[in-house]
This record gives sequence, C-alpha cells and structure tokens, in this order.
Amino acid sequence: MSKLACGNRGVLRCVARFRRAVWVVGLLLCAAGAPAPAAFGNCKLGKMVEIPVTMDQMAPETVAKINGTAARFVIDSGAFYNVMDAGSASALGLHVYPAPGIFTGKAVGGDVAFSLTNVNEFTLSGVALRNIEFVVGGSHVGNVSGVLGRSILQIGDAEYDFAGGIVRLMKAEDCGSAVLAYWLRPGESYSVINTVKTEQSFQTGSRLATTKGFRPPVIAVIYVDGKPIRAMFDSGASSSFLSVKAAAKVGIKLDSPGVVSAGSVIGGGQSTVQSYLAPIAVFKIGDEEVHNTRLRLGDTDLPDADMLIGADFFLSHHIYVANSQNKVYFSYNGGPVFNLAGQRATGPAPPGAEPAAATEPPAAEKPVEDASEYARRGAALRARQELDQALQAFDRACDLAPNNPDYVYQRSLLYAQLKQSGPALSDLDRTIQLDPHQTAALLARAGYRRQSGDKTGAEADLNAADAVLPKEDNERLTLASDYSDIDLFQRAIEQYDLWSASHQQDVRLPLAFLGRCRARALGDFDLQRATKDCDTALNRAVKDSPFYAEAAAIRGLLLFRLGDYDKSIADYDASLKINAKNAFALYGRGIDELRKHKASDGESDIAQAIALSPNIADGFGRRGIAP
Repeated sequence: MSKLACGNRGVLRCVARFRRAVWVVGLLLCAAGAPAPAAFGNCKLGKMVEIPVTMDQMAPETVAKINGTAARFVIDSGAFYNVMDAGSASALGLHVYPAPGIFTGKAVGGDVAFSLTNVNEFTLSGVALRNIEFVVGGSHVGNVSGVLGRSILQIGDAEYDFAGGIVRLMKAEDCGSAVLAYWLRPGESYSVINTVKTEQSFQTGSRLATTKGFRPPVIAVIYVDGKPIRAMFDSGASSSFLSVKAAAKVGIKLDSPGVVSAGSVIGGGQSTVQSYLAPIAVFKIGDEEVHNTRLRLGDTDLPDADMLIGADFFLSHHIYVANSQNKVYFSYNGGPVFNLAGQRATGPAPPGAEPAAATEPPAAEKPVEDASEYARRGAALRARQELDQALQAFDRACDLAPNNPDYVYQRSLLYAQLKQSGPALSDLDRTIQLDPHQTAALLARAGYRRQSGDKTGAEADLNAADAVLPKEDNERLTLASDYSDIDLFQRAIEQYDLWSASHQQDVRLPLAFLGRCRARALGDFDLQRATKDCDTALNRAVKDSPFYAEAAAIRGLLLFRLGDYDKSIADYDASLKINAKNAFALYGRGIDELRKHKASDGESDIAQAIALSPNIADGFGRRGIAP
C-alpha cells in the first residue's frame, strides 16, 4: 500500500490562535556556562548553550534525554512551546494529565486539543533541567518524539546555523544597535530585518496561564512581487509556504497561469493540507532578493502571518534572531533558497555597520575536529542535495568513528538516494551488526530483502523490529504496511491495532483504517470488519485526493470478495476518475466486468492494466483472483 501523499514534512507548530495557558518554564540555560564576552563598544555577546543539530532531510533534529531515555526532537521556532504527541509520551512512560479546558492550539492541518505532561529530568546538550512541562497533542510526524519550541529557543537570542549543524542560544548585553552577525568576515554581505509584534491577547487565571511566559513568534514584513506580507520564521516547517488566502491578496490565485498542484502536506493537526507551486517574479526579504522562483502555497490559515519561512530558508542561510533588538540578521551560505529553485541575489550590507566580534571562529572557518561534526555537515549537505560533498563528509565521519551505527546508517540513506543499492545494503548490514536494535535500519533492510524476493529475510528483520519497538511507537504504522507487503496479514493487523490505539488524534489514522481493510480484503477474511474500516477511511478522505483513489480501489476489491460486482465497479470507477492509470483498479474492474459477462469491457481493462504493470496478474493470482 502506498503511503499517504505528502509533499512536505512538517511537525506540530501552534502558529497562531490559542486562548490560554502559555506559561513561564523557568529554564536557566545560562548555567550551562558563563557567557564569553565579545567586545563591540559596550556590547557583550555570549553563548549560553550550543545544541548539535542533524538535518533529517528538511527536519532539523537534536537528541535530548527524557528521564534518562534518549529521544529525538525537531528544533521548531514556530512552536509556541515544547510539544510531543500522545503516543511518544506513552512510549516514554510519561503521565499525561488534562490541560485547562480552553487550552487549545492551531497547527498546520487544523485545531489541536492538548494535554500536559511533566518530565522530571530533561537533558539538553548535557544540561539537566528539572520538572519541565511538555504539551501533549497533535499528530506524530516523522521519526521524532516531539518538538522544542519557543519556550526554549527564545529565552535569549537564537543563532541558527543548520549548514554547520549547530543552534546556539545567545545572550546579548548592552548591544544597542550593534550588528550581531558576528560570523561574517569584513565586507561580507548580510541582511537585517525588523520583527513586528503580534496582536494576540490572552486570558489569565490558571496557574499555567501567564502572558509573561508567552514568547511570541518571530514575524517580519517581506515582499512578494512587490507587495508586503507578514512572514513567520518557522524552522519546524520543512518548506517555506505562503497561505492561499495571502497569495490571493497579492494577485496569485489557484487558477493563475503556472500554478500547479503539489500534493498534500501533513502538519500537526488532524487533516492534511493541499499545497500548490506558484511562479513568483521577485521575493524580497531584507536586502536579499530571489528572482523568477517558485513558492509553495498552502491551503491553511495562518492567523498571525501570511507565510512561513521554513527550514529550506534556514538551511541556505546563517540566521541570528536578535530578540534583544527585535531584529533578524541573516547571510546566504549556499543551496536553493526555497528548495525549489537556486536563484538568489543579495544586496549590500547596510552602510556604516560592522558585525560584532565573534565569540569563536565563524562556522565556515572553524576546523572540523570530530566525527559528529562531519556527520552533521554531511546531513546538511544531503538536505541541500549536494550529494557528492555529503558522501565525502559521511565517509570521513565513518573513518573517524567506524563503530558508530548512526553515522553508518545515515550514509546508507545517502547511498540509497544516490541509487547505489549495494553500498546502501552493506551499510545497513554494518549498522545492524553494530546495533541489532536499530529499528530504522531493520525496516530499511527488510525493504531491500522484500524487493529482492527474500521474504524470509524480510520477515526476520520485521520480527526483530517488532520485538524491540514500544507498543505505542510510531514505526508500528510502517511495520504494519511492511508485513502486509509480504502477505503476513494477521501480523499487519496486530501492528495497525497497536498503533491506532495510541494515535487517535493523528492525521494518519485513516491510513490505519485503510491498511486493516486492505489486509483483510487481500487475505479474504473478516470481510464485514474490513467493510467498516474501508468505509471509515473513505469518509475521512479528501474527495478527489490520491488517498481517496486508493481507498476506493481497496474497497472495490473488498466488494468483489463479497460478490457485489456492481458496487465494486462503482468504486473502481471512482478511483479511476482520479487516477486513470491505476493498474490495480483497472485489473479489478476488468475481473468484475468478466463476472458480469461484459467480456469486451473486461478484457480491455485487463489489457490496459497489464500494459501499465506487467506483473499485476501475478499479484491478483496469489490472492486467488483470476479472470
């Protein structure tokens, strides 16, 4: 079963409206080390804490510890607080308790109902923090436990150097109008842009609700085709995008020339978001301009802003969010600005301004001294599609630390992207040899084994992953699909049941319903239970979407099993109306038509299906279905 179409990988970010309960967490990260002074008149610029960041495609991730257990989090400047989904909270053994009744948030994909949990010890970059509260809710997206939001990222100034694999929390004292882009060499160009205040208001009265604790989003005015819009700097959004409503205000509509559909986006809410690509003549942010590019449009509301400046922009720029000055400094450091087109033009630095002295060498000059830095830079280069340079970085990381399974696994992903299956599989074997419980590597190797016809080997890898995954783990959704792909349908249903039990608010819940229906329909058992699941999946699907087409085709097979050929044909028709080249639907409809003694129509559909997928008859034949 194909995965739900996802043109973008996002995580929960409450980008706007919530009525209550943003609170002070009381983090004293300055205790991580005394700030190192940097002389610029009276300005002192010091580092509070440095957070290593690894790009997983376009998701900036770091590893923290929850009560001693390692967990991955996305660095998400768009999230108002630290957030994890309910399944991750349960897998980490955390007690979840109700939040105030009107404590709600808005994420990409819809409104989210929240609960709360308390972490006794939260360790970030070696700093152990006690009694840290997390918001619990929303969809689980990606292979992370949650996001670290503005409650941490805006305790001072924040420096984002994703290309260098680092985020730094900074403290600026008496810096006035000093230029805080300290990493620049003399004469290098940069931009600076003022941030604007939001107009949110909050009710108080709860022990959790205090406007003092609210750390507002970083929003600035930028220009699309010469027209001003409000943009929020959101490192958790994998791709920058302009809302459809805001695009219409600047003259870009969905039926405008050059605007094309770009699939669905999964965010933190309980529904997917349709996205589009639109041509833009000039995008201007600060003194930087991008000409003749394209922007992604998202059909969702962003109440505080018109646009999200996502991780693609962060990855191609070195960014300093100067909350102390209500400014953002940034300089271009390479790669496509919006991960869609690489054109850019940068204006000169503001006259008469020189950057404050650096507390350490600029990232571009700092010598790489250990394997972890090579690995982080390799991940950033891979995200920027600079694959040859990424391979060199990963090779060096693996040379320096040959027994680190994570570096070997990351290199296997790069080899797969380079379509070098031999080295990719070799690295997966080495990863599993070093860490037999590395579930991501087990699942990846199972895929290679399945493709090569080694069903026994694939099953062994899936069983090994099943044995070590927590019952609530997000990977069980992948495990379910993989079991189904090797015809182990009962095992697949077990995994769908485990996953769905702890992911009731997840946007991908329809995938679990459809997966269970598919497993039972293909295996020809429990067909009445399968009917309920297929009906639920279709009722939750967006009409005319690829997922709706897939769900209709699966229900078409189910109805064939039940002997209702007319309704089966109707479902196949609905699927083919969306995707006329769906070989599964064509072959299934052909079988139905033959059963209805419509030989000419049936033979035509089957011939078309075989032309599209020469092995389609074998797949149906294994399930006891033949013309």
